Amino acid sequence: MSKFLKSTALVAALSIIAGPALAGKFGLGRTALPEEVAAWDHEISPDGTGLPAGSGNAFDGEEVFADKCAACHGDFAEGIDNWPKLAGGMDTLDHEDPLKTVGSYWPYLSTAFDYIKRSMPYGNAGTLTDDEVYQIVAYILYSNDMIEDDFELSRETFFDVEMPNAGGFILDDRAETEYAIWRGEPCMENCKDGPAEVTMRAMVLDVTPEEEGAEAAPAPVAEVTAAPAPEPEAEPVVVAAAFDADLAAKGEKVFRKCKSCHQVGEGAKNRSGPILNGVVGGAAGAVDGFKYSKPMQKAAEGGLIWSEAELAAFLAKPKAYMKGTKMSFAGLKKEADQAAVIEYLKSFGN
Repeated sequence: MSKFLKSTALVAALSIIAGPALAGKFGLGRTALPEEVAAWDHEISPDGTGLPAGSGNAFDGEEVFADKCAACHGDFAEGIDNWPKLAGGMDTLDHEDPLKTVGSYWPYLSTAFDYIKRSMPYGNAGTLTDDEVYQIVAYILYSNDMIEDDFELSRETFFDVEMPNAGGFILDDRAETEYAIWRGEPCMENCKDGPAEVTMRAMVLDVTPEEEGAEAAPAPVAEVTAAPAPEPEAEPVVVAAAFDADLAAKGEKVFRKCKSCHQVGEGAKNRSGPILNGVVGGAAGAVDGFKYSKPMQKAAEGGLIWSEAELAAFLAKPKAYMKGTKMSFAGLKKEADQAAVIEYLKSFGN
């Protein structure tokens, strides 16, 4: 018997055996039980329908985010490598390469809650409690300067948060207004005279193949402008400041926002940020072994001293204080928090 006849006979025999199971369907699996469907049915609508009970704030969310999310999205929601950025991008939607984040682009906060609840953490979806989801969403909002760190996000306060781009979308009516104009039977062959050629290139993503012999387009160079370094002071007079132990204790709690990048105390090591022992009253850019940004190096060369006033200004909004700084933290808005952290750092000398 030929191979063809043998294979045909085998297929016929298998079809007889599996015929009932394959009649109109593959016969695999079973209908999901109602409780199984309910376990994954976490749909949250823009009007808040489906929001669970629970609550969370950015202060608590920072620890959950660091544990569950930071490996991909960065300690401050700034993104790592090609993983998405979740913060920033304000006023970039009209740019050639806009940064679309929860703070700059998303119109509904419910989208963030729904997606995190349903799909995160990556590779371990569905393991977050409702409180943890509220805490993570609150931390993302805080990272986008949309709420204070003590704002308690819950089903009751969900719509107290204003999404900056909520009014930036329009109703998609293309099905009624456009489809009839350009929809029809698609061309499947001989649709264009002449050879196919590349007419445009995706320069931002760099995915369009270059033609043989063509020169690669130079990558755009971002211009970084450093804030003018202060004039060096001649022979500064050092005055021992009184130490407020109670304020320092409050500062230790606030410093939780900083410790993912900075260490203090005996045995402290440089991480993504330098150790901060002796920073109060010390010279900028002076930690051995740490690679500072060019703006910080320039400020150090100009004699910048981290006085309490300078530190407070930097902590309030690092990127505004020093353009091009590597520090991605959004800043401490409250003057009381700035003062408390500085007082806490005073307790760690060189």
